[in-house]
Amino acid sequence: MVDLRALNPQQAEAAETIRGPVLILAGAGTGKTRVITFRIAHMIDLGISPDRILAVTFTNKAAREMQERIRKIVPSKKGEDGRAIKPTICTFHSLCVRILRRHIEKLGYKKNFVIYDESEQLSAVKKILSSISTGDQKADPRAVLSLISRFKNGGDQANLGDEALTAMADFVSKKYDVALKACNAVDFDDLIVLTLKLFKEHPDALEQCRQKYRYVMVDEYQDTNAAQFELVHSLTREHRNFCVVGDDDQSIYGWRGAEISNLLDLEKHYPEVKVVKLEQNYRSTNSILKAANAVIRNNAQRRAKTLWSANGDGEKIFLQAFDNEELEGAEIAQEIEFNRLSKRIAWKDHAILFRTNIQARPIEMELRKAQIRYHLIGGQSFFDRREIRDFLAYLKMFINPHDDVSLLRIANVPARGLSSVTMERLLAASQEKQSSVYSAMRHTDVHATFLKRTENSILDFTRFIEETRAELDGDVTAEDPKGLEKWATRFIGEIGYLDEIRKVEKKEENAENRIRSLRDFMATMDGDVGNMHLKKRLERFLEDITLDQERMEDSEDGGDAVTLITMHSCKGLEYPHVFIVGCEDGLLPHSRSKVEGTMDEERRLFYVAITRAKKTLTISHCQSRKKFGEMVPCHPSRFLKELPEELVEDAAEKGKEPVAADNGKDMFAALRAALD
Repeated sequence: MVDLRALNPQQAEAAETIRGPVLILAGAGTGKTRVITFRIAHMIDLGISPDRILAVTFTNKAAREMQERIRKIVPSKKGEDGRAIKPTICTFHSLCVRILRRHIEKLGYKKNFVIYDESEQLSAVKKILSSISTGDQKADPRAVLSLISRFKNGGDQANLGDEALTAMADFVSKKYDVALKACNAVDFDDLIVLTLKLFKEHPDALEQCRQKYRYVMVDEYQDTNAAQFELVHSLTREHRNFCVVGDDDQSIYGWRGAEISNLLDLEKHYPEVKVVKLEQNYRSTNSILKAANAVIRNNAQRRAKTLWSANGDGEKIFLQAFDNEELEGAEIAQEIEFNRLSKRIAWKDHAILFRTNIQARPIEMELRKAQIRYHLIGGQSFFDRREIRDFLAYLKMFINPHDDVSLLRIANVPARGLSSVTMERLLAASQEKQSSVYSAMRHTDVHATFLKRTENSILDFTRFIEETRAELDGDVTAEDPKGLEKWATRFIGEIGYLDEIRKVEKKEENAENRIRSLRDFMATMDGDVGNMHLKKRLERFLEDITLDQERMEDSEDGGDAVTLITMHSCKGLEYPHVFIVGCEDGLLPHSRSKVEGTMDEERRLFYVAITRAKKTLTISHCQSRKKFGEMVPCHPSRFLKELPEELVEDAAEKGKEPVAADNGKDMFAALRAALD
């Protein structure tokens, strides 16, 4: 039997309360997964058959973790047929697939229905949009698909923004549903929508599910949307053995349909619900928790709770202001490296949190300069951006024009009359001659086989490569310390690449962000190379970039690397040392929050970020930040004023503290090792 004495009193109360509706209000870091696991084990100890228990999570990872924990503490039970009897622990989508595989024929589908992924959904939407005459304005297929998803999940159409786009999505939605059904296909949203339709039109199917799942638990209940709420409500309305686990203070997904009211208004649907609060935090120090409590207390619509810890007060929260984001990134890189060398704190024990992905760019640049490995989660790495990959392909081609991969990538970027069909023919010719594509392009018997206009495009391109290579090979000592950057800026301008970005990107802000990324990248090209020849500089630069990428790939497999992550992606994670960057009005809270009325959710996002920290927390903001290529003044986030003064310390003062003798020895030992 599971020993509930291993839990604290509040956790034990939650695990022991089996029958009737229960709300386990689990604050950040209070051990909710452990409580859910013990609760399921306790039910089985009481004689409840495991196959009558249903636990619903939001991710397959969470479901697998819960299954593994239960397997370790609950002896396996077998039925008469010898098969193991287990509780059902799965995601909402997995649950609906199980139900629909048994009953979907009642809705006019075949049992072997297929589930469309996002790319297949987009293809269906694009096909419908192409058949509709919309005049000059073309709807964004992704935006239309996003709205269709909101419709299906019970989103309020009155609050979905652009009226014309909403009307278009509503029209496309009907055709989209017909198209999918004709293919005996459903999408992820359909899984829940069709299950609800099944329950409504076929009460016998609902009753079978109610009889099977007599005890229902839902994790992360604050993240449920209207359709998910209706699903679990349908299953539990009769037997009312319904346990939800969640924290309204961590509800940060309203933008994708989550309804915090599902948790806040639970008593409206289950008046007899028992509320158990979990407030003892096992992750953070009290200084961090007191700061989090003070911030979130400013939200009026919430269930009161106060986190506390037996871990002691720990260090104060460090607050730092910088002139710009480059200095912010440089200081953080320096702090991380200082921790590693003087305190033996591994890179992997550090995390840098930010509100938007664009903030990662200067951080990545500074970490690379310091040769600190990092792993970017929940976003596209700066070095995976299209403009950076295009630029590197050009550089590699100038050094080695026989690099087919690089040449094929940028042959028609920007467009220069070398279509994909043309390049396929040239590739085939190169394979026939057993040469590179570049060599094939220079062969008269190859380029002469094309139409005159295409032949001229081929010759112009090879001439451009030859002239650029000759310039690099020329007798240029490059006394200018920024010679390589200036050369790159000139050739990028001459080929019209920046104009191409502006033409391709629909939003001016996106175009300027991409251009800024490219310019910032070019600014790092020269490095500390003295009077090195331009071509040698370029070769050194490409070599360093390649080695950097290898180091970054090594960090992807769970090695020693700093984590870079958005605040939305960090929920459920924890790190010993956390840096929250860019705490400025307009970023946090985001400028959209004033228009959309989501200030409370922005504060909850800050709360989530704060409560990721275990030992130390450093919060920073900038006095100016680049936007559209210009430096724009910034103001500290209004949330910073909500941090109690007695819990905050100026990070500049931290640097004045002497290093302990042992740590100093460690640092010098590490420096010697690095030099060796």
